[in-house]
Amino acid sequence: MTWGNRSAWMEFVFLAYPSPPELRVLLFLGVSLAYTLAIAGNVLVVVAIQTEARLRTPMYYFLGSLSGVEICYTAVVVPHILANVLQSEKTITLLGCATQMVLFIGLGSADCLLLAAMAYDRYVAIRRPLQYPLIITLTLCVRLVVASVVIGLFLSLQLVAFIFSLPFCQVRGIEHFFCDVPPVMCLVCSESRIHEQSVLVAATLAIAVPFFLITTSYAFIVATVLTIRSAAGRHRAVSTCCSHLTVVLLQYGFCAFMYLRPSSHYHPKQDPFISLVYTLGTPLLNPLVYTLRNSEMKGAIGRALTRNCLSQNS
Repeated sequence: MTWGNRSAWMEFVFLAYPSPPELRVLLFLGVSLAYTLAIAGNVLVVVAIQTEARLRTPMYYFLGSLSGVEICYTAVVVPHILANVLQSEKTITLLGCATQMVLFIGLGSADCLLLAAMAYDRYVAIRRPLQYPLIITLTLCVRLVVASVVIGLFLSLQLVAFIFSLPFCQVRGIEHFFCDVPPVMCLVCSESRIHEQSVLVAATLAIAVPFFLITTSYAFIVATVLTIRSAAGRHRAVSTCCSHLTVVLLQYGFCAFMYLRPSSHYHPKQDPFISLVYTLGTPLLNPLVYTLRNSEMKGAIGRALTRNCLSQNS
């Protein structure tokens, strides 16, 4: 099988992994711990929402879907990173690299789109509370989640197909832990300014459009909150948005830093580690953010853990 004039089984080599054995051990233990905590936290969120009848509402359906996407998102790259740390040859085929990029960028884009859907949910809940059950139905929630994943994967497929249609240099070394847009674009050997701009426009659309929808929703939310006369009512309205807004700032802050700049600004010594923090950090922090600020989630997760302990002891 060939891709243009290249074999789909042509291999790239990852160059960001440390050579000293002690550093590889530290990297393996650190990534393993963060990955285990991230998966455990998101699985607990999904289980708690599925087992608690009171949490079967649109807001928690979106939260459970976000956790499910982040479980898949981290699973695309982290097990491969851990395997590479233990292997002497840290390679990936062209086809494997393209597949990894499609899934990683696609699920990351779905994450951003889901955050936009959650902002719309909060907008309707605060702006039109009486009509909320009629507008935000389970059918609409399912459609928004499916649309987020499908659109994210579709945009990712188009972007990755464009990148891998470009001519690569003879150098096959990727200055990263996995296949991502900035380090792979550094391998393009033609005049890359136009290509960089094309990729930058695509990334801007994928990130900026959901962010515009989120900011628009919050502009209406703020306008509504300012009209609420009671302090308790304002506090209740704001508290329902704080967790979501924190997650949005984390997600979009890292996304903007990594993708909204030309690949020529890529720093091979520091950016791979920043990307690793982003890949593991947001899935690790999101369950904590939503749980620590939400008494219902804390109680549901506590009951889920209690049931699990009792079932193991029985």
